Amino acid sequence: MFRFGRRQERATAPASPLPDDARRLHLRFVGQVQGVGFRWTSMGVARDLGLTGWVKNELDGSVTAEIQGSAAHVGAFFSQMLEAYRHHPIHYTVEEREDIPLVEGETDFEVRY
Repeated sequence: MFRFGRRQERATAPASPLPDDARRLHLRFVGQVQGVGFRWTSMGVARDLGLTGWVKNELDGSVTAEIQGSAAHVGAFFSQMLEAYRHHPIHYTVEEREDIPLVEGETDFEVRY
């Protein structure tokens, strides 16, 4: 699992073919999502699941993300995020959740600034 406070660097891997059931979601999280390691936890969960995409803090206090991978792994992202914060409860909701076009050739999940 991901460790807070330590940036994980990854070598860029060659792009794998997208699974037949691949999907990409654009997400907007609101609530207690800044100042609690939310982006770094998201990155750790996404990488553990083999998802690609990005996560970013927004000026309005929300966090936006795009996650891409198999339908099962995209679905697991949400339960794994809940599990990651089970002992350190924070309150957040997914205010926007939209299927968007896949991004071919993407190889990693990153925190954007």
